[in-house]
Amino acid sequence: MTLREYLRPSPHGIPVVTDRVERRGLIAELVIVGVLTFAFSAVSAALALLEAQLAGGIGGTTVALNPSRSDLALIDAARQLLSILRLFAIAALGVYLLWRSGLGLSRVGLGRWTPRRDVPAGLVLAAVIGIPGLALVAVARAFGLNASLVPSQADTWWEWPVLILIAIGNAAAEEIVVVAYFITRLRQLGVSDAKSLAASAVLRGGYHLYQGFGAGLGNVVMGVVYGRFYQVTGRAWPLVIAHGVIDVVAFIGYALLRDHLSWVG
Repeated sequence: MTLREYLRPSPHGIPVVTDRVERRGLIAELVIVGVLTFAFSAVSAALALLEAQLAGGIGGTTVALNPSRSDLALIDAARQLLSILRLFAIAALGVYLLWRSGLGLSRVGLGRWTPRRDVPAGLVLAAVIGIPGLALVAVARAFGLNASLVPSQADTWWEWPVLILIAIGNAAAEEIVVVAYFITRLRQLGVSDAKSLAASAVLRGGYHLYQGFGAGLGNVVMGVVYGRFYQVTGRAWPLVIAHGVIDVVAFIGYALLRDHLSWVG
C-alpha cells in the first residue's frame, strides 16, 4: 500500500494522515522540532518569568533583547552572526521538513513570493499589530506587568546591519516554523483550524513570557491575527514581511531614540 492510499484530503487541500506509523512519525517530528526551537524556548521563558516574579516581580527587571555577547568587538560580531545563522537555519528546517514530506511549498504558503501582493499585505499586518503593540507595551510597563525592555544598542557601525539581519531572521524563523510548519503539521494530524490556531498563538505568546505578562498576551493576540491570516489566505510571506518590519522598526528605532523612550525602559 502506498503512502497516497493512507491519506484522505482535508478541506484545505492538505492531506490528513490516517496511517498510525505516519502519524507517530509526525508527532515525533513535532516534538523534536519543538525541543530544538520554540517550544523549548517557551518553557525557558515561563521559568524566567516565574523566577522574576519570585524575586520581586517582573516589573523590576530589565531584559536586553539583543545583548552584546562579548566585550571584544570581533568576538561579539562573530557570535551575533552565529545567532543570525541559527535563526535562518531554523527557518530552513521548517521549509525543508515540509518540502521533504512531499508537500509542495506553494501549498503551505512558502512558494514563490509576489511583491505586489505580499508587501502591501505585510505592511498592513505590521501596522495592525505594531501600533497597538506600542500602546500595550506602555500600559504593561506602567502596571509592572512587563520587564524594562532594551531592544538594541547599536553603538558601533557594524551593529546596524546586524540588527536588521536579526530582525529578518526572527521573522523568518518564527513565522515559518510557528505558523506555516506548525499549523500544517497539525492539519495533517486532523486538528481543527480553531485548535491549531490556538496552539500556534499560545506557543508564540509562551516564548515571549521572559519579557513579562504583557508581552505574552500581546504575542498571543499577534499569533491569532497572523495565524488566522495564514489559514484564510494560505500565504506565509506577508507574515515574514510584517514581523520583519516590526522588529526592524523596534530595534533601529530604539537605537536612534532610546534617550526619549523612558516609557519602554
